[in-house]
Amino acid sequence: MSSLSSFHTRRPILSLTLHLLRRITTTTNPKPNPTSRPLRRLSSNQTPRQNRLNNRLLPPLPNPTFDPPHKNPNSDPNFSQTDYNTISGLLTDSSLPPGPALEAALDRAGIELGPSLLEEIFARFDSSPKVLFTLFLWAGKQPGYQFSVGVFNSTINALGKMREFDLAWSLIFKRIKSDQGPYEFTFAILIRRYARAGLVLPAIRAYEYASKLDSICSSDMEMKLFEILLDSFCKEGSVRVASEYLEERVKLHPSWVPSTKVYNILLNGWFRSRKLKQAERLWIRMQQENVKTSVVTYGTLVEGYCRMGRVETAMELLSDMRKEGIEPNAIVYNPIIYALGEAGKLKEALGMMERLMVLESGPTLSTYNSLVKGFCNAGDLVGASKILKMMISKGFVPTLTTYNCFFRYFAKAGKIEEGLNLYTKLIESGHVPDCFTYHLLVKMLCKQERLGLVLQVMKEMRARGCDLDLVTCTMLIHLLLKMQKFDEACAEFEDLIRRGIVPQYLTYEKMSDELKKQGLGKLARKLCDMMASVPHSTKLPNTYGRKEAISREREASILRKAQVMTGIDAPDEVAKYTWSKRRYIAWKENLYIAKKAQVMPGIFRTCKNPRKLVRCRSTRENAVSGANLLIIGQEKSCWEV
Repeated sequence: MSSLSSFHTRRPILSLTLHLLRRITTTTNPKPNPTSRPLRRLSSNQTPRQNRLNNRLLPPLPNPTFDPPHKNPNSDPNFSQTDYNTISGLLTDSSLPPGPALEAALDRAGIELGPSLLEEIFARFDSSPKVLFTLFLWAGKQPGYQFSVGVFNSTINALGKMREFDLAWSLIFKRIKSDQGPYEFTFAILIRRYARAGLVLPAIRAYEYASKLDSICSSDMEMKLFEILLDSFCKEGSVRVASEYLEERVKLHPSWVPSTKVYNILLNGWFRSRKLKQAERLWIRMQQENVKTSVVTYGTLVEGYCRMGRVETAMELLSDMRKEGIEPNAIVYNPIIYALGEAGKLKEALGMMERLMVLESGPTLSTYNSLVKGFCNAGDLVGASKILKMMISKGFVPTLTTYNCFFRYFAKAGKIEEGLNLYTKLIESGHVPDCFTYHLLVKMLCKQERLGLVLQVMKEMRARGCDLDLVTCTMLIHLLLKMQKFDEACAEFEDLIRRGIVPQYLTYEKMSDELKKQGLGKLARKLCDMMASVPHSTKLPNTYGRKEAISREREASILRKAQVMTGIDAPDEVAKYTWSKRRYIAWKENLYIAKKAQVMPGIFRTCKNPRKLVRCRSTRENAVSGANLLIIGQEKSCWEV
């Protein structure tokens, strides 16, 4: 334990980024990816002495052992790089709207089409569904061309993203008539897209239709599709629907017994939705029905309790597992280690790591990533760097998931220079950043309003094979709005529509309100027309509604406490003018005290600085002073002295 606990010893940090990756190319320095040049590092204010001190703490970055997300088209002899680049250029040309214009441009290009080329293009432009569908239609008109299963499924996925489910079904029916499928994975894609769009009944109908096909009902694929249906509902927050549909199936087929995997899916769904009571009821039911539990079941329970902040309860399950003869492994330990690290209990997290090391299975790459993430979330980059060295010494090669932990910290802390330095070193070492890496970089730069760097990162993102998805474009639009670049924001919004991506309704509302506020009615009407041209939901994310409900509930609680303290009901607009000034001040004074009473327990729990606590003290005199300040302004005219 002592050897691991020593990692928690803190040392002064002079420059966070150089603690991590200034020396990563000292041992291996492969040629950089020639597709594009990495971002120039921002100018550093560090002295050479600081750089030398930081170099001593850095682990070298090993060569990546994974394949890039998209293969180099040159590696396939069936098509050329020129054809790949030509199609990519046409699909990214904003002057070519999807449809006849794009098809005509593809005809003029004289491309030699093949399944491998199309599969690479579909993987490259997975966030541009409308242009992909145009490409699919054009390819179908080429003489002798036959679609591969991968291209067909990618097209169904693209149509699902566009919410053009009628078109998706027409392609499926056409393929069924031609005896070419479709395969069960096609329906799995369709079900997940329905669930993502919140269309519960169509998802169920898609499953029930597929389960009646001879190719599916005669195999075990019917049960796999049923599990995918439940899993899709649970991941999109429709756990109750999944639970009710399971009960209906049990009633219709009394002899059928749900598998352990089905229960695990529901258990995970209740925990993901933060419905602790329902999850615990389901767990009790599983025990009463003697459902055979597995390490995955306990892993789901442990992860769920850790997600709810009940790490102690999760740790108690370890002994329950052993009583049932199930040996805990990394699946069970990883959530505990991550939760302890995220809570800042790094010594305890390292202790759990020590316990895992003595097991036969031992820690996995995910275990080390959990520790790195925990240290990064706690702001201890020295400790995270030491874990990095430790995992390399044990033979584990850090992946992009590992380094994304650092990017996440830099984005949260606004450490632009450190984040860009890390990005540069990854490129120089031969790593291929994924979309999530670019999301974190863009998020970091948007928070600091570095528009030029945001555009440069997005350009590199596209050059390295990552399509600009909804998340990235939404962050850019919000930044442009913040910087009052309304024409550019509308142009980006229009490009999303052109590519077949449905913008978030929250983004549309924010843009529309801002344009109206600035008197740009023409742009606001254009925006409204664009949004009306695509199927979309007018509901805001559940998180916003939940926060508003909590805020309203808290406000009502404060008003009730103020009423009890004063014996005076809250004033309406008329009462403000009829009350005496003394009576109104008394009510405001006690309202102020009630608000303080709500806030102070949280301050005492989280604040560790004694000076800040002193400043938060509230005597009755301070409350009176605060009450007087509250009535200055619009209430000032209520009383003429």
